[in-house]
Amino acid sequence: MNNALQLDPRDNIAVALTDLAIGDCVYLNDASIKITEAVPAKHKLAMRDFAVDDIAIQYGVTVGKITQAVAKGGRLTQGNLVHLADHFSADQHRASGESWPAPDISAWQDRSFDGFHRSDGSVGTANHWLVVPLVFCENRNIEVMREAFDKTLGYARADHYENFAQKLVELHRSGANRETLLSAEMDSSSTAQAAPVFPNIDGVQFLTHGLGCGGTRNDAQTLCGLLAGYITHPNVAGATVLSLGCQHAQVQILQDELDKRAPQLDKPLLIFEQQQWPSEQAMLSAAMRETFAGLVEANQIERRPAPLAKLTLGVECGGSDGFSGISANPLIGQVSDLLVALGGSSILSEFPELCGVEQNLLDRCVDEKTAQRFAQLMSAYASRAEADGAGFDQNPSPGNIRDGLTTDAIKSAGAAKKGGTSPVVDALDYPETASKTGLNLLCTPGSDVESTTAMAGAHANMMVFSTGLGTPTGNPICPVLKISTNTSLAQRMPDIIDLDAGPIISGETSIENLAEQLLNLIIEVASGRAQSKAQQLGQKDFLPWKRDVSL
Repeated sequence: MNNALQLDPRDNIAVALTDLAIGDCVYLNDASIKITEAVPAKHKLAMRDFAVDDIAIQYGVTVGKITQAVAKGGRLTQGNLVHLADHFSADQHRASGESWPAPDISAWQDRSFDGFHRSDGSVGTANHWLVVPLVFCENRNIEVMREAFDKTLGYARADHYENFAQKLVELHRSGANRETLLSAEMDSSSTAQAAPVFPNIDGVQFLTHGLGCGGTRNDAQTLCGLLAGYITHPNVAGATVLSLGCQHAQVQILQDELDKRAPQLDKPLLIFEQQQWPSEQAMLSAAMRETFAGLVEANQIERRPAPLAKLTLGVECGGSDGFSGISANPLIGQVSDLLVALGGSSILSEFPELCGVEQNLLDRCVDEKTAQRFAQLMSAYASRAEADGAGFDQNPSPGNIRDGLTTDAIKSAGAAKKGGTSPVVDALDYPETASKTGLNLLCTPGSDVESTTAMAGAHANMMVFSTGLGTPTGNPICPVLKISTNTSLAQRMPDIIDLDAGPIISGETSIENLAEQLLNLIIEVASGRAQSKAQQLGQKDFLPWKRDVSL
């Protein structure tokens, strides 16, 4: 195994693959570099002497500016490196995507997955019923329906934590002392669950949120657009919507957003407005009756084979580390390229984590219109962040920085690898849906849950999520697979990791070989023959992006 890696011939900094001590030597570009200060694994080392104001380059792009002199073999830190990114312009769009060298897909052309076919031609990797509020005032009623339906319909998971809490109560009542209570252990063995009443329905998903009123009209419109994206999603069979009646997010706005996405929507859509009913009980009993009847109907659909071209892959990274851009993210990018070459689609979001690689993405846009839209969305987002006293340079979290992502440009250059190398066919603003096959760029925050929520709203029917530090994020309607960037994480948190990309770092396997394993796993989960760890844990994170102020 090599102890350091230069990622691009133009780079003047390298990443340490193992902990490097003073006096160690690394071999890069057929030359030896003596380590002059300890460099932890995942962190960056200087390949030459740096003076103040010199530019640091990694992945072939600018990733920072030197603020204090760094000797060759020294470590790059926040003390000597600040964020700096290359400028970009849609006017310099070179349309390099036209000559894209697509990967070999001969081994995959006859493969399929078993999905739920919808009348609009889309195919779901799951079959859910949604119960959603138009405004936060209805959250309690959503929870009432959840409590009534979850266990009754056979969707409630075995609650080890409830059993553990009951065990603690019993110990306390029996007179147990503090030491006994602190030594109590949870029994996490599986317990029998009732078979689902509707075997062809993967779940009834009850979503809650804090929006719908008290904000700007734009926030209400955006929320309705997101909910419309979920209702029209190929993984959704039908929906029950609870409205209060007086809120900004009016039923008509939701209907207008539905018409944009599915003018001929033929899914069951049940809408209940509380202010039109004589009592809460009257509304909820009606909502439960009609929802149950809708579930009976939705249960009639069964999985059937579909080509891999019907997959739309959302790609995400969270809890990133210094290995993300050289293992899990390029692995995901390779799978994205395979799906695009097969006629499928992928969605790359998290715009603050594309800072510094905009020109590369602009050059991959299939036409000038797409390039101009992407440039406009990036510039508008950056300007808005700066107007609020922030900036993309503040994106890296303390955990990112501790694990080698010193600047946002370093983080972004690695994060963009999830999008592979295929042409960019569209640039979408939140909460638009993807309608073109190929790689789509979707404007979202870098926040994991806001981004995954948005990609599901844009009709990703599968997600692949890289993490170097560990995160349990999932989605209510879209299966999410977690890929660890390093083997240590996969061994430490096996309950959340679906596939380990660490062997890429150790040199045990190649990105291409592991991409075959990942795509096979995607097919199994998309077919319902396997579940992601997020599904097994019941992770159903839903967080709409609030872009405006509260009023």
